[in-house]
Amino acid sequence: MESLTGLGQGKEGKAMSFHFASQLTMDFVEPTATHHPNKPLGSKQCQQVLSHLQSGKPITALEALRLYGIFRLASRIHDLKKHGIEVKVRDVATENGKKIAQYYL
Repeated sequence: MESLTGLGQGKEGKAMSFHFASQLTMDFVEPTATHHPNKPLGSKQCQQVLSHLQSGKPITALEALRLYGIFRLASRIHDLKKHGIEVKVRDVATENGKKIAQYYL
């Protein structure tokens, strides 16, 4: 098999070399520079989840997806908890016997 080599530019215009995509090498990036910033409580998704919970209704990941288009409910719950909102969780069984997380206040 023939080796492919190339030269490309990474972020910040620094040169990087590679033989195959799986061997892509880049300069070290501090972990804090790659993490996503915290979603503020004012984010639309956090507000939707909080309003749902404050109405007295629990919510599961599937309900969050169906009702609000939220794919990562656990992340939004984490954001709410970081802002001091005491969200509780319990396991509930689905119709086919699987256990899933249900969040409530």
